[in-house]
Parts: sequence; structure tokens; C-alpha cells
Amino acid sequence: MRRSLALLALIAVPLTACASGTTTPAAQTANAAAAMSSGDAAMTTAMTEAMTSGGGSAGAMVEPSGSMMDHPESSVMSEDSMQAASTAMTEESPPAGTATSVTITTAGSDFGQVLFDGTGQAIYLFDKETTGVPDCYGDCAVAWPPVLTSGSPVAGAGSMTDLLGTTPRTDGSTQVTYAGHLLYYYAHEGKNVVTCHNVSEFGGLWLAVTPTGQAAA
Repeated sequence: MRRSLALLALIAVPLTACASGTTTPAAQTANAAAAMSSGDAAMTTAMTEAMTSGGGSAGAMVEPSGSMMDHPESSVMSEDSMQAASTAMTEESPPAGTATSVTITTAGSDFGQVLFDGTGQAIYLFDKETTGVPDCYGDCAVAWPPVLTSGSPVAGAGSMTDLLGTTPRTDGSTQVTYAGHLLYYYAHEGKNVVTCHNVSEFGGLWLAVTPTGQAAA
């Protein structure tokens, strides 16, 4: 039952919800954890009250007709199914840009012309990083995957070749830079949209990038 509550709490977190002025992804995860804890407490209270209210009620709680206690294999199958669903939710593939030379292009958005990759994935800078050395690793890099390339990045329509560069990461991969800014995606954002501009998370602001290499207004 706790697995059911955990799964429902995770599903309740809108993975694509990321917009200026809204709850950040990290805060949404914390809220989900709080909801799971609250749900466990509420269930414990309800079960205790039902079992102490009378013998008949207690018997009904312990041996309900057609329950999982009558069919233990159903319980195992249910747990396996929920585990698979949870794994699928946490193993989403990062956006494009990790296998070949990535193309950096531009397109219009609610914040003017900003950078995208060649697949239409919006690109961001992290204003906490001021030295050109990556600081976003671990949970940060899961939520905000770096824009990686296996060769020299390519300037597409609207971007400037002389502003493109690369820098190494500690895992040996190569991250793309633009006007000295390290570039990132947001892991749960759709294509051809910018919904995560001016979001505060992991100790800094995540900002869309203009063709001149400045943060969008």
C-alpha cells in the first residue's frame, strides 16, 4: 500500500512544470515526499481506528474477501509492476546532443530569440557558474543535463561560430559553451518551447541564452 502511495505521489509531480515564478523541480520533489509521509500517517491512523472500533471491523480489515492475502501472488505482481513504473519515470533519457557534434541554433520564444539545439531543445546557462568550470554535477546534472558534444559544436541559423567553445567535464565528456557560458538543457522540457527561464535551483538562476551570449531578459 505504501508503494501505491509513493507512486501516486510521484505521478502527482508535473515533470514538465517549470516556468518563471513557479515551484522549482526540487521543491516539487520535496512536496511529493511530504505528501507520501502524510499519506502514510493518515493510513496508519485510519487502520488503527478501524481495528479498535469493534471485533467485526477488525476481522473485516484483516481478512477482506478477495484480498491480496487470499492471493499472495497478486501482491508480488503489483509490487513488480509499480517498481517498473517507478524505474521508467526515473530513467528518462536526457535530451539530444550527447552522441555527435551538436548544432546550436536560435529561434523565437516568449523571451525573444534564444538558443536551441538542432532538435529544438531549449538551452540555458547557469548564472552560478562564473569561471567557465562546470559546477553542475550529481542531482543538478540529472535535472539540468549539460549540452554535450563529441566533436566541435556547429553554429546553426542565428548563432555565432566565434562564440562557440567546449570545456571538459570530470567524467571525460565535453560540454558546449557559448560566449563563455556553459550550456544546459532542462531534462523534462518539451521541444521548441522555453518554460524554464529565470528558474532558481541548485544555488543559482537558470536563464535562456540570446544569440549574443547574454541571458534573456
